[in-house]
Amino acid sequence: MAFTHLHVHTEYSLLDGAGKIKDLVSRAKELGMDSLAITDHGVMYGVVDFWKECKKQGIHPVIGCEVYTAARTMEDRDPNKDKQHGHLILLAENNEGYKNLIKIVSMGFTKGFYYKPRIDRNVLRKHSNGIIALSACLAGKVQSRLLNRDYEGAKKEALELNDIFGQGNFYLELQDQGLQAEALINPELLRLSKETGIPTVCTNDVHYVNRDDAAAHDILLAIQTATSIYDEKRMKFPNDQFYLKSEGEMREIFGEIPEALDNTHDIAMRCNVEFTFGEYHIPEFRSPEGLTSQEYLRKLCREGLLQRYDEITDELEERLEYELGVIENMGYVEYFLIVWDFINYAKNSGIMVGPGRGSAAGSLVAYSLKITDIDPIRYNLIFERFLNPERISMPDIDIDFCIERRGEVIDYVKAKYGEENVSQIITFGTMKAKAVIRDVARALDMSYTDADRIAKAIPFELKMTIDKALKMNPELADMYEEDPAVRRVIDMSKKLEGLSRHASTHAAGVVISKLPLDEYVPLYYSDKGVATQFNMTTIEELGLLKMDFLGLRNLTVIRDALALIEKNHGFTVDFAKMGYDDKSVYDMIAAGNTEGIFQLESGGMTAFMKNLKPGCFEDVVAGISLYRPGPMDSIPKYIENKKNPSKIKYVTPELASILDVTYGCLVYQEQVMQIVRNLAGYSFGRADLVRRAMSKKKTEEMLAEKQIFIHGKIDEDGNIEIPGCLRNGITEEAAEVIFADMETFAQYAFNKSHAAAYAVLAYETGWLKKHYPVEFMAALLSSVMGDSTQTSKYIRNCEEMRITVLPPDINESDKSYTVVDGKIRYGLRGVKNVGENAIEEIMQARESKGIPDDIFQFINNIDVRVVNKKAVESLIKAGALDCLNSNRAAHMAVYEQIMSSAQNDARKNIAGQISLFDTSNEEMSAGSAANQLPQVENFSSGELLSMEKEMLGVYISDHPLNEYTDKIKNKISITTKELTAASQACEHEENEEFSGEILSKNDEEAEIYDGMSVVMSGMISNIKTLITKNNKMMAFLELEDLYGMVEVVVFPNVYGRYQGSVQEDKVVIIKGRLDFKVGETPKLLADSVVDIDEASEDSGINAGSRMIKIRVPESVDEKQVLKVLERVFKENPGNIKPLIYLQSGTIVRSSALVDMTQYLKEELNEIVGASNVKFDN
Repeated sequence: MAFTHLHVHTEYSLLDGAGKIKDLVSRAKELGMDSLAITDHGVMYGVVDFWKECKKQGIHPVIGCEVYTAARTMEDRDPNKDKQHGHLILLAENNEGYKNLIKIVSMGFTKGFYYKPRIDRNVLRKHSNGIIALSACLAGKVQSRLLNRDYEGAKKEALELNDIFGQGNFYLELQDQGLQAEALINPELLRLSKETGIPTVCTNDVHYVNRDDAAAHDILLAIQTATSIYDEKRMKFPNDQFYLKSEGEMREIFGEIPEALDNTHDIAMRCNVEFTFGEYHIPEFRSPEGLTSQEYLRKLCREGLLQRYDEITDELEERLEYELGVIENMGYVEYFLIVWDFINYAKNSGIMVGPGRGSAAGSLVAYSLKITDIDPIRYNLIFERFLNPERISMPDIDIDFCIERRGEVIDYVKAKYGEENVSQIITFGTMKAKAVIRDVARALDMSYTDADRIAKAIPFELKMTIDKALKMNPELADMYEEDPAVRRVIDMSKKLEGLSRHASTHAAGVVISKLPLDEYVPLYYSDKGVATQFNMTTIEELGLLKMDFLGLRNLTVIRDALALIEKNHGFTVDFAKMGYDDKSVYDMIAAGNTEGIFQLESGGMTAFMKNLKPGCFEDVVAGISLYRPGPMDSIPKYIENKKNPSKIKYVTPELASILDVTYGCLVYQEQVMQIVRNLAGYSFGRADLVRRAMSKKKTEEMLAEKQIFIHGKIDEDGNIEIPGCLRNGITEEAAEVIFADMETFAQYAFNKSHAAAYAVLAYETGWLKKHYPVEFMAALLSSVMGDSTQTSKYIRNCEEMRITVLPPDINESDKSYTVVDGKIRYGLRGVKNVGENAIEEIMQARESKGIPDDIFQFINNIDVRVVNKKAVESLIKAGALDCLNSNRAAHMAVYEQIMSSAQNDARKNIAGQISLFDTSNEEMSAGSAANQLPQVENFSSGELLSMEKEMLGVYISDHPLNEYTDKIKNKISITTKELTAASQACEHEENEEFSGEILSKNDEEAEIYDGMSVVMSGMISNIKTLITKNNKMMAFLELEDLYGMVEVVVFPNVYGRYQGSVQEDKVVIIKGRLDFKVGETPKLLADSVVDIDEASEDSGINAGSRMIKIRVPESVDEKQVLKVLERVFKENPGNIKPLIYLQSGTIVRSSALVDMTQYLKEELNEIVGASNVKFDN
């Protein structure tokens, strides 16, 4: 007979299973096994991947789950009785069993979640068909009762489970990992089997692949519990026996009961689950009576086409007919109607909808249906890039909605197609190279400094691995070879690298199905609601309709700005009736005034725009496409060709019509498709297949395509299927060069449809900023309310634009920022401790009772049960009552007394105790006209600003650092504005059509910032101290400059030296190193903290930097740049050595020594770009 492992935890038993699916399957095959099960804790996250991997490797897959069983019922949640739960292994015998398993596991999350996703006997009984159950490990209910010496109770439990699943479908599970408890109960399990006739089965509780993975698994458990492996009290496994053992090892352990081992294989062979891929389950769309879905779609498209175009040309007719034919033949009519319907609902409900995302913008059908707003004909966008008749795949339309109202659209879809048919989608965070190094180091009790040193030696690059980093970075390799502690961290990290770390809900993904979702996929539940247990890729493979409903803050900004414009100017802005040709908008972008402009506001992108100087919409589209890894290499050529069109050279004249729009540079995926079609005669469908093959580096496929591209293709009957370049009059030499260029670039090329959609929003936000700057900035500030760093940045931008931002005012402020007489008024939502109900009450009282004259009348007008003392105090401190003819000190002196009197009156009023003639109250009354404020001197300007900052999170009326501006300017090397911009630019998704900018090629700029020696200055606004394990004091500070805040870490050795300067409200200069990780807020690790008033001349940037590295970009004239640099160096004499990296790779050491002033920094950024300047010690 044979043996099969039926109790196996993969990496999807998150932070508990250390075995990757591929490795477990490979090991089972290596051991000569022909089958294997997956039984993760309470979830089915990995069953489809497991099934596919097993099929790929010739292993028979057994789909299962180790479910949690409730102590009583799954609805019970008494912490004293229901916190404990049992385990039970469930295996799907067939597809009916698989569907029942989906139901059971889903209900554990949606109905029974209490600490764990639990189910009970009622659920099991209802969904037992097609399922084989095993009694599980020591945590199984039968085993638990045996451990408690309750044999009869265990027997009753076993018989009940046997009754639920049926004779022959329930097995008593024996395990022997060398535990005393197992040795105690295994004889009792055999006795039970003998007495009841319930068969037995032997398993090993597999949590990792090989025995020598036990140490890595132990570290994984320490990561899960956020402890060190040296913590004796933590959860850990008792030994190293929880691995995928060979059949020989299992027979050696259970030699006396061979039938229990044989049963494992019998069970495995009984389990046959099949998955069907590519069969779509799109919901039915109900068209108006008398029309089929196909007829209705055509009707809507015809109507839309007439609204979009003044003249319906033959080209439009042919394109629309072609697209509709493809959509109908591929079976996606319902898909387009569903998307049209919810977008139509959103627009009719006043919900802002984006212009479109991704390749859908290349569809004339989508444009006619107003799903997208970019004219695919005008901008030469290709339908086959979106929907390829030669490659069957589900269309993918991503839609942006106003971030505040996205939920309403999802609610509409749920109401239309059924709550149970609509869900969000799960996503998994994995343990990537840098992160796993930090996790493992923490679990091994390595110091932060040492762990940081290793992690920072991992280069920033997409898909970076530890092995790759060891080859790329000699410093890391040396550390690995020379330091045993580093070697241990890296070796353990390599074992855990790539494992799934946590599950969360995808930010945008929504799935809509024909039937309730738990008919197709298991469900998961989090604080964000119900989600599928399968990720986006698996959902699509199973034929479910997946869409991205994205909440975009910029759309909310546009919405609010348009409302303010209409309110203040009586003018309705309609972008649908505008073109994208306002030169003043492009001039503003070219000048670098890009704060708040979609996609263009990061530091690097702003510098690029200043260099590019876009003059039209196509320039912005190209700019967004180029500012990514790979295409960035083409930026110098693009800029040079734009400035000097005479330098544009084509290998063959046929390229001109395709590449003229991008000044001779290959920028877009669509251009690759056009070249293949126009020069070699491919269909657009096949051209898209070639583009895909190029982007995925499919070498063999590309060799074949290269021959076809050059020489063409003849079918079996001798007919010319594809002419090829030679037949079209293009030389072989030119064809070779063109194909090589395409092959190189296609793996990085951007989707023009996607970039064009982004450029629309960039233009619209830019147009609003240019023509209605006050309204735009008010809307922009409202969108970041609560984010003090962003608010500071935008308030600073307002100052640069000479727009006044006024503090909150109870008589003028609305909830959000508003515009009053050409100035921006702070919104009440931004005041701490003032909730939504309190704001509503203040505004309602103002509307119904008029503007109060003083604090007494204000409090008399409001309901003090809604606006409490804390809220009134916060409003006073924020300056919101400064309009009431007195000062803050006077208001602070009396508000508590007035509020107490008003609250007493309110209580008496409720009790019916106030007489109309009762005026004998001795307390200061809110309603008494005789009350007068005390004559007290107001707080100092510093105290007023401190209160403002405390309540608003930012300074509005002034800034304490303003008086230090000149003193600080020549000492600092960076501000929080630059840090924030760099951080935001590096946060975006790593996929083909990511939703944001990447700061530089392969995250180079992120790498430049990480570990950079910098000097920053600002006010210390918050201090948290703690005692380290070595009984030393360290501190975490918040340092605030004119643009925002950065966290500063002051380690014990530095804190000991500079403790006197580490005080709240002190203005200091801090030298240190940046801790800059992609996806995390940057930190400053301090080396020194000096009071600004005590700072010497060399306390600033010169003391923090000993070298400046300047890279000369290819986009500039090298000789001219060297002349300019030499002049700038002479104007800033000092003691720092500049190194200049030329375009050829040669390094030039300047003879000049410079002083790294802020002026020089700005000059260098202007000359070569911020990403080309680096400071080193």
